[in-house]
Amino acid sequence: MAAETRSPVPLLYRRRSSGEIMRNMASVSSSLLPAFGTVVGDGSPLLRSYIIAPYDRRYRWWQAFLVILVIYSAWSSPFELAFKDVATGSLLPVDLVVDAFFAIDIILTFFVAYLDKSTYLLVDDHKQIAVRYVTHLWFPMDLASTLPSQTIYRIFAGEMHHGEVFGFLNLLRLWRLRRVSELFSRLEKDTRFSYFWTRYCKLIAVTLFAVHSAACFYFWLAIHHKIPEQTWIGAQVDNFENRSIWLGYTYAMYWSIVTLTTTGYGDLYSKNTGEKVFNIFYMLFNIGLTAYLIGNMTNLIVHSAIKTFAMRDAINEVLRYASKNRLPEGLKEQMLAHMQLKFKTAELQQEEVLEDLPKAIRSSIAQHLFHKTIENTYLFRDVSDDLISQLVSEIKAEYFPPKVEIILQNEIPTDFYVIASGAVDVVTQKNGIEQFVTKLSSKEMFGDIGVIFNIPQPFTVRTRRLSQVIRISHHSFKDMMQPHNEDGQKILRNFILYLKGLQKEVLDEIPFLSDMLGDLNNEHSGLLDQSQEIEPSNYDQGENAQGSHVDSAFQSAYPIRLVIHGHHPDLETEDKGTGKLIHLPESMEGLLMLAEKKFGKKGDIVLMEDGSQVEDLDALRENDHLYIF
Repeated sequence: MAAETRSPVPLLYRRRSSGEIMRNMASVSSSLLPAFGTVVGDGSPLLRSYIIAPYDRRYRWWQAFLVILVIYSAWSSPFELAFKDVATGSLLPVDLVVDAFFAIDIILTFFVAYLDKSTYLLVDDHKQIAVRYVTHLWFPMDLASTLPSQTIYRIFAGEMHHGEVFGFLNLLRLWRLRRVSELFSRLEKDTRFSYFWTRYCKLIAVTLFAVHSAACFYFWLAIHHKIPEQTWIGAQVDNFENRSIWLGYTYAMYWSIVTLTTTGYGDLYSKNTGEKVFNIFYMLFNIGLTAYLIGNMTNLIVHSAIKTFAMRDAINEVLRYASKNRLPEGLKEQMLAHMQLKFKTAELQQEEVLEDLPKAIRSSIAQHLFHKTIENTYLFRDVSDDLISQLVSEIKAEYFPPKVEIILQNEIPTDFYVIASGAVDVVTQKNGIEQFVTKLSSKEMFGDIGVIFNIPQPFTVRTRRLSQVIRISHHSFKDMMQPHNEDGQKILRNFILYLKGLQKEVLDEIPFLSDMLGDLNNEHSGLLDQSQEIEPSNYDQGENAQGSHVDSAFQSAYPIRLVIHGHHPDLETEDKGTGKLIHLPESMEGLLMLAEKKFGKKGDIVLMEDGSQVEDLDALRENDHLYIF
């Protein structure tokens, strides 16, 4: 009753084990892929009664068994045409057993669900399965290739027929070879099997079948010639038609192989017109077969070595470029090391591996690999998991070989980095002499000072050994921080604490860092003391939040640099054009107080270089000149 009242919509059934599902799906052809959105799993209804799933393991084993019988049919059909005595003698019982198995398969086909090409769902209705099978070419060809015509004639006529017609009818069994083609097609897509050896076995099978079929047909021509002595084998073997079957088969295979390989010893050659015509077509066929074999073998060999060829070409290009431009030896070695690492770690490169995957999958992989690393860095300590997840989704992971610069001193800051694995050296250049500053290891950051203060990178960072580095874009980071005011507060606090804990050697290399650190301490001393007591409600005040110390504090982590002057823009002074480089304060009052501190006199008017008066600090841009008097 359950089978009768179930929904008529066909459903895709899978086994319970997810590991087994993946193994099964790895071996099925594309015609059996599940439909998008199909609900599968332990709760999925079974197919109708007496219906077989096409990817059922037992049915797969049955199909594999039939492939073995197909191999026998492919050998016996041409053989029985050339040596018809075996068709009514020793091979007849074997043929009947093989035909019986294929007859069973015809019956089973009426109970095997099929995939609807319009919905990509399995159809398990008995009537639809039967109509589809009977109305297609498969059923009449399966039936014609399975019927034992010789035995049927003997039942009705009472005697065995030795005519040639039954030999040609037996060739219909070659229709079964489509099963072998489907098997190789599945094996080539199955990642559990080597593509090289699967393809190699297929080429051998095609070659052996071609050689065997040609040998049998050529022997059939000799048997049916009027004058046996005027045939290719009759000139070599007297009374060959009455000799051993295996003798004739050996001669025929010998001729077929030397012709296919174009060896042509000249001991077996055409003696009459029929044989010459057959040889013409066979040799033309061999041209195509040889091209097919050589092309496939070349493709398999080249495919296995293509990465090596690409690496050699890339290295040669690097060497030619370095020689043409007379690059230093050390720089050339770094370029070569990077190219070699690129090919050695090709399977580990995130972008190359993940670029074809949907963004959701890439994000999930990044979360699995790098979430803990980002979470444990000092800058993102105690921030929300939502912000961490957003950051991880946008990061880029790269590998760097040993002794390679990741950041150069004084370059424009665009990204900051987190070390996922490995270690780097932080160095600086003084008067042309390189000095070691510090060493950084896993889960530590670099490039952050240059990015956050918007200044040229103060240090050169060089790898000590093979390192995986996570790159975070400056612009992406700023965009993500806009809706996360509370997290911005925590990041600013972490950054200030990090600056206060820097080694003296690092502070000495950034002369203005001490002054900036002092300004940050003065502006946010209350922030550092009270950050643990701030309630989330303090950050949700609409437009009034623009003036809150949280927003301004986070904005100060990315300050705008200005040049201020203590005079009117039209007044000629000796220091005009130089001025004082400052970071834009939070308010106009703060700007006037800072100018008083720098120039020793109080001002109350702020003008731009063109004489226009400044009333709103939001209108100022990087490197603007202000005149305060």
